[in-house]
Amino acid sequence: MTKMKWTGVWVGVGALAAITQVSVAQFVPGEQSLLSAHNCYPYHGMWGDRIERALATGYPLSIELDLCWATPEGEQAPRSIVAHNGPYTGDEPTLESYFFERLRGDVEASLARAQNDANERDHWPMVVLDLDIKDDKPAHIRSIRSVLERYRDWLTTAPVAESIKQQQALDPKPIMVLMAGTDTQQRIFHDEIGVGEPILAFGRCQTHAPDTRGMSEDQKQRARVEFSPEQMVDLPADNYHRWWNNAWDVVEAGGPTRCGDWTSQDEQRLRSLVKHAHHLGYFIRFYTINGHTGADALSRGYSGGYNTGSIDAARERWRAEIEAGVDLIATDQYVLFGK
Repeated sequence: MTKMKWTGVWVGVGALAAITQVSVAQFVPGEQSLLSAHNCYPYHGMWGDRIERALATGYPLSIELDLCWATPEGEQAPRSIVAHNGPYTGDEPTLESYFFERLRGDVEASLARAQNDANERDHWPMVVLDLDIKDDKPAHIRSIRSVLERYRDWLTTAPVAESIKQQQALDPKPIMVLMAGTDTQQRIFHDEIGVGEPILAFGRCQTHAPDTRGMSEDQKQRARVEFSPEQMVDLPADNYHRWWNNAWDVVEAGGPTRCGDWTSQDEQRLRSLVKHAHHLGYFIRFYTINGHTGADALSRGYSGGYNTGSIDAARERWRAEIEAGVDLIATDQYVLFGK
């Protein structure tokens, strides 16, 4: 199969008919580099335009949402809400209202076009939905599964096989869902599902870390960037585990806030991680690279813990990620990355 690299926005929000000739014949690791819109949800009533900012960059893209199993003030029973943490007021949106129903028009338009134009499927998924679930309670995971069941015709899936090791081809649809893939999540989204039934969400791979007991903080930081990709992940992707998620501190010691000049050694480290991920069949994501002032952080909701200190430093790393073939590139600065 000839690989074709994603090089720009193929569709604009509200203008779905304007599709360029960019196409991926099959959605596989290493084919596309997408914006991963980090923490793309309101935070205690602030920054409610985050998803609009992300969608304004155009499709395809990835959107990260946090989900909490909580009992908001004045309510009697817990439910799944889009939030990072408490206190919960009851005004927090649901996964359905905040994400799925917001995208309904675009998704249904794409599905309708696919009835008459097989090439439309080459552009799926339009959105990779990354669910950061803040607890692992079975009731919460089952609640999320119930939501995804209602939208299953929109979701990129793969059929359950006789063995989880037997990776099946993805059946692309407009949305693909990723999650951590804990034991509870794997059980509910894979193990309890009959052979031939669709896997609605995919988990990330198991990773190993260096033994840093007795080390100073500087030694720990250095150990993380010197730990080989082969030691970090030693099993190939299977039918359920399809992606690898990394903090930036496995690339540069100390992560974004401690970064210095981008060096050839940094470049080599990044490329070695990406190459190993793709060799094993995983999509790979790195979080999170920002470059902003403190004022921007407050007004726009940018996370200071991921700040490289300047937009030039951030852009240099974004470009390096694209050139290395990172599949999902996380940042809070959606629009600037889109440009």
